[in-house]
Amino acid sequence: MTSKTLRLSKSGRTVALRDHGAGDPVVLVHGVGMQSAAWGPQIDALAKDYRVIAVDMPGHGGSDSLPEGSSLTDYVAWCSQVIEELGLGPVALVGHSMGALIAAGFAVEHPSRVTRVALLNGVFKRNSTARNAVIARASTLRDGEVDLKTPLDRWFGDSAVDQAARNQVAGWLSDVNLDGYATAYTAFAHGDATYADRISEIECPFLALTADGDQNSTPEMSRAMAALAKNGRAVIIRGHRHMVNLTAADEVNTHLLDWLHAPVSQKELQ
Repeated sequence: MTSKTLRLSKSGRTVALRDHGAGDPVVLVHGVGMQSAAWGPQIDALAKDYRVIAVDMPGHGGSDSLPEGSSLTDYVAWCSQVIEELGLGPVALVGHSMGALIAAGFAVEHPSRVTRVALLNGVFKRNSTARNAVIARASTLRDGEVDLKTPLDRWFGDSAVDQAARNQVAGWLSDVNLDGYATAYTAFAHGDATYADRISEIECPFLALTADGDQNSTPEMSRAMAALAKNGRAVIIRGHRHMVNLTAADEVNTHLLDWLHAPVSQKELQ
């Protein structure tokens, strides 16, 4: 999968992305520390019937960073600019982890520009213990301290599939721009409640998918979000953790295709 670049006319920032297939557009936004290549199994599966555009988040892969101190709303605005610059009409939007926060925010802010939204391993209203832990990790990143082992141990089990995915993810984490990583992670740490109380405004087909072994993007969070959305569905994949799109790719792809095939009402199309 080759990457290409796009220059945003409003900001002049460069965005790297992967653009495959043809048909209705599906936009994929990865999580903190990753890059668009992390969507490889989904690109392969979905591009058979759709135009799939996987973007490198700001400060990741080949994309320029946002300024230090940027909040989740700035990342949502960035996503809006990318979709506008690509000349896309309403899109199906999929986000993983922080990408899920961006996708939810976009669906709230721009309801007429999404046909459906899927949140993979998304966070929702962390409790105080989890919030303090993630804010502390953001602080260490801003201080230049990078601990790869702790998230990798949290995200992956011991199976051969998990270990192969772990090696891929370790490479992406090692390559990430530290300043861009720290800025994005800080926005992620403080962004879990930004749009949480507005998920009930989302009327399009809404999928909240996570794994039963994900300690931070828990099944309870996905169920709570799906219950709030007007057309929401929660899916919990058993025996996996945070990088479920890599470790349970076939199962995730099946659920994404079901979500893409879900009917959109005439009201939602208006």
